[in-house]
Amino acid sequence: MNKLYLKTWLAFFILCTISCKNKTEQKVTKEAKAPNVVLIFTDDQGYQDLGIFGADDIATPNLDQMAADGLKLTSYYAAQAVCSASRAGILTGCYPNRIGIHNALGPDNTHGLNTSETTIAEMLQAKGYKTAIFGKWHLGHHDQFLPTRHGFDEWFGIPYSNDMWPYHPQQGSIFNFPDLPLYENETIIDTLTDQTQLTTQITERSVAFINKNKDKPFFLYVPHPQPHVPLFVSNKFKGKSKRGLYGDVIMEIDWSVGEILTALKENNLEENTIVIFTSDNGPWLAYGNHSGSAYPLREGKGTAWEGGQREPFIIKYPKQLAAGSVLNLPVMAIDLLPTLAEVTEAELPLKTIDGKSVWKLMTGESKESPQEAYFFYYRVNELFGVRYGDWKLYFPHRYRTMNGQEPGRDGQPGDYKMVDLEEIELYNVVTDISETKNVAAENPEVVQKIKLLANTMRTRLGDSLLELKGSETRPAGTIK
Repeated sequence: MNKLYLKTWLAFFILCTISCKNKTEQKVTKEAKAPNVVLIFTDDQGYQDLGIFGADDIATPNLDQMAADGLKLTSYYAAQAVCSASRAGILTGCYPNRIGIHNALGPDNTHGLNTSETTIAEMLQAKGYKTAIFGKWHLGHHDQFLPTRHGFDEWFGIPYSNDMWPYHPQQGSIFNFPDLPLYENETIIDTLTDQTQLTTQITERSVAFINKNKDKPFFLYVPHPQPHVPLFVSNKFKGKSKRGLYGDVIMEIDWSVGEILTALKENNLEENTIVIFTSDNGPWLAYGNHSGSAYPLREGKGTAWEGGQREPFIIKYPKQLAAGSVLNLPVMAIDLLPTLAEVTEAELPLKTIDGKSVWKLMTGESKESPQEAYFFYYRVNELFGVRYGDWKLYFPHRYRTMNGQEPGRDGQPGDYKMVDLEEIELYNVVTDISETKNVAAENPEVVQKIKLLANTMRTRLGDSLLELKGSETRPAGTIK
């Protein structure tokens, strides 16, 4: 009897031990499968400035290979056509005007991204991710707005655009900028007088961060200050491209991407890391040979036309994204946060966001966008246009253009002229990617549908041109 009892107890103990071990192994395996996320974000880069997007005068082998190994989006839009607003959108999943971020913040601004907003970094940090930003922040330079107050464990970089410094070519005429600080977390460690090594330093920090955190999930945000003017490149790429200094800068950024991808591979993280490459808005066309190319798109930075917000976008995640795949349906930066939330099983922010997960579009599980339309705001909450399916409609507004103007050269800008769009215009941006033929008159039902969608959004977020106040907008943070 005692022997039988002992044998029964021993068998029960062994089963419990095996069960507990299996549960522990399953938990460890599940935790190990949490994907790392790397978001590489350039500044003022044009749609055509990569080989995979049509450039034949700039060598971008690493990004071309990344597209061959992953997914290329051909109709991806930045959240807005200007620096700070665009960054606010991609990091929070909100239209920038919803959270009170407009235009490009500078050294004189006393506001920034409200600490009550949730960034991608904060969302993933809550899941135990290590987080870092190496590069340009541009969402408020006062202490309470710095990236270390918005979910980032580490920061190395500059607080706003690299032209906001005393060496701006127009300093003293229309600008009067102070010194440009270089930050390490919340400490100013240098005052920049030369930016030629900044891309290299950002890359070295990124690689070191990957090496240091190879055994835990991480979110690495790499917002390069380049190719925003003034252009800077290290000696290793100076004079290497067929498109002058601008091309050299893009080649160095491509090298940087290669270094990051190599670090992931050497640490056996390649299969379990989502790597994304895109830009904040289109090229600053006034700078001529120091600006990028949005060809075949119309216009550039500072406009809602396709060249202002349609950007190159590449995403690689070998576990779930088919190599060499292409997505032609529209996607916007506001969709990135909820998409990453789905993939990483993170909790979405409690506050209203505008983005929706497009992961099923990316994997090919769905052919239908979760967004009915995308809305193109500019200036201070002014609705310029709407993308609806294959269509893009523009409302009457004033915009800048370099058409018929003499562009600048070698770091000096040319003068924009202002143009008034006096009536609604409609384009099929699938068959007419360059927006050359206004087809509003032939498609009154499409125009009417988009106008109804626009009026609904105006009710929610407002439209300063029509003196409407949005009932759902939230204020930016202000210094205390």
